[in-house]
Amino acid sequence: MDKVSVKVTVFFDEPFWAGVFERIDGEKLTACKVVFGAEPGDDKVQGLLLENYYDLKFSPSVEVRVKKQAANPKRVQREARKQTFLSGISTKSQQALSLQREEMSRQRKETRKERRKAVQEYRYELKQKKRKQKHRGR
Repeated sequence: MDKVSVKVTVFFDEPFWAGVFERIDGEKLTACKVVFGAEPGDDKVQGLLLENYYDLKFSPSVEVRVKKQAANPKRVQREARKQTFLSGISTKSQQALSLQREEMSRQRKETRKERRKAVQEYRYELKQKKRKQKHRGR
């Protein structure tokens, strides 16, 4: 059975606080960016994770090689402290988020195009009706 891990990184992305949820499932990484607004507390981040995790829209997956975790607890603590000072998101997460952004952009373009076409057809139908009404009596 594959191991699934979730990592949350909260950072200040001018002018709002944002968080990136990275989910690693086997060798696939997916990411989701959430904008908090004001600085979130630990309880707000945990509440979001517990209550709205399944509503988050994660990006398409990106291949990633998972490193084996160090067994020494002091080393793990040092690495965690180092990561808090070097706040930022990983490049793999940025790739996953950019894929998600491109996908959403493509979907918006498609729906916009369909809507434009529907309006165009509706106007054409109205023109045809109007034309037929003008020549009805002759």
